[in-house]
Amino acid sequence: MDAIIQFLIDWGYWGLFLGSFVAGSVLPFSSEAVLVACVGPLGLDPVMSVVAATIGNVAGGMTCYWMGHLGNMEWIEKYFHVKKEKMERAERFVHGRGAWMAFFAFIPILGSAISIVLGMMRANIGIVIFSMAFGKILRYALLVWGVLGAASLMH
Repeated sequence: MDAIIQFLIDWGYWGLFLGSFVAGSVLPFSSEAVLVACVGPLGLDPVMSVVAATIGNVAGGMTCYWMGHLGNMEWIEKYFHVKKEKMERAERFVHGRGAWMAFFAFIPILGSAISIVLGMMRANIGIVIFSMAFGKILRYALLVWGVLGAASLMH
């Protein structure tokens, strides 16, 4: 895993985008580790890093939405290894609240299931993209703020 993270860090913004895309999908990966390395030791622009990570993570989240939109639970379980229990938990979380719940797609483990459930519900795609992006950009901005704050305390 360290080699993959190092590869993505070496690619700068593009690596951050790709790592965030993977993390936003159903694959387990830490886009936060790549983001921290990019704004910390690598010294990439924090705003551009947050933008690249957010766009990649939203694109990954929308692949989950699309999988749910296809609506084949058997495929989702078999090929994407999203457990039925996780889907049921996400469905209870989203039920009656609609597309705005995409804001919580940043939650580890449950976030991909939320996106899949929203796709299965055929939730308004514009609201899903907006609220998902808002949640993810907020999480990344807080992370970068924390990293930069900690770095300034050390100097």
